[in-house]
Amino acid sequence: MAKIICIANQKGGVGKTTTAVNLSAALAASEKQTLLVDCDPQANATSGVGLDKTELAYTLYHGMLGGVEAQRLIMDTEIDSLKVIPSNVELIGFEVEMMANPERENALKNLLAGITDRFDYIILDCPPSLSLLTVNALTAADALLIPLQCEFYALEGLGQLLHTVRRIQHNLNPDLKIAGILLTMFDRRTNLSFQVAEDAENHFKELVLKTIIPRNIRLSEAPSFGRPILLYDATSAGAQSYIQLASEIISEPVASSAYL
Repeated sequence: MAKIICIANQKGGVGKTTTAVNLSAALAASEKQTLLVDCDPQANATSGVGLDKTELAYTLYHGMLGGVEAQRLIMDTEIDSLKVIPSNVELIGFEVEMMANPERENALKNLLAGITDRFDYIILDCPPSLSLLTVNALTAADALLIPLQCEFYALEGLGQLLHTVRRIQHNLNPDLKIAGILLTMFDRRTNLSFQVAEDAENHFKELVLKTIIPRNIRLSEAPSFGRPILLYDATSAGAQSYIQLASEIISEPVASSAYL
C-alpha cells in the first residue's frame, strides 16, 4: 500500500514543484515504485518530467471528474520506477464543475483508491493556493510535506496552511500527519537563510526536516530540459540534497503532529 505524500504551500515560488519532481525521482532511484500526481493546472510537474502537456489525451482532470479510471491516466517517464498522472490547464475547470457535488473533496482520494497497491509512494504536487484541488490532495494524503523557502516573509501564511490542515483533520481526513517542513532555496552566502532556518527550528522544532535544499543553478536549469535533477546533473548539490531527502523520508517515521 502506497504512502501518499502531499506537497503544499499556498505561497508560490517556494520550491514546491521542484521538490515534488525531484523527491519523486530520488524515491524511484531508491528502488521505490513511485507515482507523481500533478494536481496543479499550471502542469509544471508534468513538463518537469519531460511530458508535453499540450499533447495529452487524458489528464488528472478527466480522472477527477470520473470519466477515466486512474490506470488509464498513468504515463511512463525516463525512470522506469517513476510514473506520472499528468495535468494541463483543463484542470482549472474542476472546481467549477464539481462545486455542487457533495463528494467534491474526495474526488482525488476515490480516483487513487484503485491503484495504491501498485506503488510504494504517491507524491501529490499542489497548486500555490488553498483551493479545492489542494483540499482534495490533503484529503487523499497520509502526510503533508511543506516546502519553506529561506527568504524574507518565509513564515508568513504558514499559519493559514496549518489551520487548513486542522480543518481537514477534523472534517475529512483524521489520519493526516505532517511529514515535515522542508527548508528550500538555502543560500549559505546570506545571513538571512541562516536566520530563517533558525526561526523555523525554534518555532516548529521536530517538524523541520534535517535535509536542507540549497539554492542551486543546476536545480533551476533542469525543468527547462524536462528532466529531474538526477538525470540532468546527478553530481550537483541539488541532486545530492534530494537523494538525502528521499533517504530521510524512507527511513524516518512521520513527524509528530502535536504542534497542530
